[in-house]
Amino acid sequence: MPTLFFSYSHQDEGLRDELEVHLTSLKRQGLIETWHDRRIEAGQEWRATIDENLEAAEAILLLVSPDFIASEYCNAVELRRALERHEEGSARVIPVILRPCDWQNLPFGKLQATPPDGRPVTQWPDRDQAFLEVTRAVKKAVEAMGGGSGTVTTTTPPEVGSVPIHSEPRSSNLRIRQEFSQRDRDRFLTDTFDYIARFFENSLVELEARHEGIETSFRRVDANTFDAAIYRSGELAERCRIWMAEGTGFPSGILYSTNGGERLGGGISWNEQLSVESDDQKLYLEASAMVNFGGEKDLHLTQQGAAEHLWEILIRHLQ
Repeated sequence: MPTLFFSYSHQDEGLRDELEVHLTSLKRQGLIETWHDRRIEAGQEWRATIDENLEAAEAILLLVSPDFIASEYCNAVELRRALERHEEGSARVIPVILRPCDWQNLPFGKLQATPPDGRPVTQWPDRDQAFLEVTRAVKKAVEAMGGGSGTVTTTTPPEVGSVPIHSEPRSSNLRIRQEFSQRDRDRFLTDTFDYIARFFENSLVELEARHEGIETSFRRVDANTFDAAIYRSGELAERCRIWMAEGTGFPSGILYSTNGGERLGGGISWNEQLSVESDDQKLYLEASAMVNFGGEKDLHLTQQGAAEHLWEILIRHLQ
């Protein structure tokens, strides 16, 4: 069966683990095996072992992120050889876009990436859905490889209880709880606010371009605040102010207000609040659920999901 080689930065190890869990369905069907450098055993020479498995792999997954691009080893060694093998036709290279980065003009940018449209995994409101799309793309590629000229073919799934020839027994319980510092949380909050600002600015431009009679306004008040407005036939239809309240006091996080954050009754009013939270593997945004959409909402949000959540508050009365 084809072996998938993971070329990745260790900064993305948590995302790699999540992807490998999703690929388990393909393993159980006998369609693939997977290999990455955490499989190197004590006493093995790491460079030679990586080179050996890179040469043996029929499919090479590039787990693309800013750290992957910045990694000298990933680019000078693994990526270079992966693209050579792709050109030779001896392996299929599949870019998997994990996090936002400038990858389109790099040597692998000509290859079809996954998830669809190269939308980074971390920007999907539902990360499981993103990894499902990646799994489907890998399965399709593996099936195409098996139906091609024959450099790579799939094999009949092993019988129950059998052990793959190249597999060594190991636990699948390799998950380690991640620790996040206040610096990690502050950086995530700042990056999320900047992402939401770009998201709103671009969405307002596109909204105006698509609808006659609609005009929009986007204004950065300062580094931590922006205003957005939608006009219909010259009249104000919707507006909001979104700002970032840093620190550990109250309020904190990213705040949304339909009245511009004006002081009412001696305090600042807002309609929605996104706070930075974490589980044992990742940071995420949690919505306060102050806004009722009339149905159950996923309140544990990625950056993309947080931006969509706030945009829905702004536009819902116009839909």
